[in-house]
Amino acid sequence: MSPFALTRALPADATAAALRADVAAGLTREPKQLPPKWFYDARGSELFDQITRLPAYYPTRAEREILLVRAADIAAATGARTLVELGSGSSEKTRHLIRALTALDHYVPVDVSESALDGAARALLADHPGLSVHALVADFQQGLALPATPGPRLLAFLGSTIGNLLPPERAVFLASVRAALEPGDALLLGTDLVKDERVLVRAYDDPEGVTAAFNKNVLTVIDRELGADFDPGGFDHVAFWDPEHEWIEMRLRARSAVTVKIPALDLAVAFEAGEELRTEVSAKFRRAGVRAELAAAGMELTHWWTDHADRFALCLAVPVPVPAPSPGAGPGGK
Repeated sequence: MSPFALTRALPADATAAALRADVAAGLTREPKQLPPKWFYDARGSELFDQITRLPAYYPTRAEREILLVRAADIAAATGARTLVELGSGSSEKTRHLIRALTALDHYVPVDVSESALDGAARALLADHPGLSVHALVADFQQGLALPATPGPRLLAFLGSTIGNLLPPERAVFLASVRAALEPGDALLLGTDLVKDERVLVRAYDDPEGVTAAFNKNVLTVIDRELGADFDPGGFDHVAFWDPEHEWIEMRLRARSAVTVKIPALDLAVAFEAGEELRTEVSAKFRRAGVRAELAAAGMELTHWWTDHADRFALCLAVPVPVPAPSPGAGPGGK
């Protein structure tokens, strides 16, 4: 049996169809908004890689520190034979876990990018020839249908990507994770933590302008894929802290009044001078809030690890057993 398999759970045109739907819905509503997943074409991924190396952008370094220090603890707590990673990308951070999980023999990376999955899987197999990799081309927000693999399984969702989901979306996502977990399985979740506003804003509005270029790249994606005529230079990057919701918002602000034509959608979108398009929400978390959201989805937080400066957390959660129905309980029971 080959150590590498790839399953396509998305139709060939799923990405293009989702982009059309998101742009049509997001640019015709008030206020205008787009989901952050459209940042990540090849250029966007390259820019984000640059962001992770900027002095002001701490999350990647903080999470890597936790993984390096706590990977053995994670392995001891889970005993995982299968590692499932949602939004795996290059699987770079996961290497620390794979080295520590001594019982591991199956890795299931899940991503919408087939090319990223293929490249990462082949690099991992070169370093871990005994590992079986079953890559899954899928959108984890559309539900989780995982391949059959031996347990216990550790499902990893790193990078605080969960912060890009609004609270109702997080509830749906965590419920789908709980539904995928069996007794003995666990969830490893990355969460960026609430901290000083100045530290947060600097991380999303670097003086080098890399995050601004990353933010504006979504307009380039729409231009290229949908034939639109956005001028990225006509928009300013905006990042600010929303203390009520405890999240960072990234927006693009029109410098002047402009009407953008999107031929693929037969759509013309008018922006007033100063009007803003929200492109990302990045929620920050507190331990009590994470515990409550996990509990609402039927999971119990069992471990909480932070970096030395308490900027970022990795937590481990396990499914709470569903109580068996009482004998005789039914439609007429209490």
